[in-house]
Amino acid sequence: MSNTTIAVLLFALGGFLIGGVYATWKSVKFMAVVLGIGALLAIGGAIAWLA
Repeated sequence: MSNTTIAVLLFALGGFLIGGVYATWKSVKFMAVVLGIGALLAIGGAIAWLA
């Protein structure tokens, strides 16, 4: 798998997790925060992978 493919997949995972944050924010704030941390890690990993 190429480096750009892995980065794109990590960006997609981050976007999916941000959608989960948006969907769960009103009902379960703790889970939304956990998903947000996971999204930040995935996006940060994608940026680090490309660097």
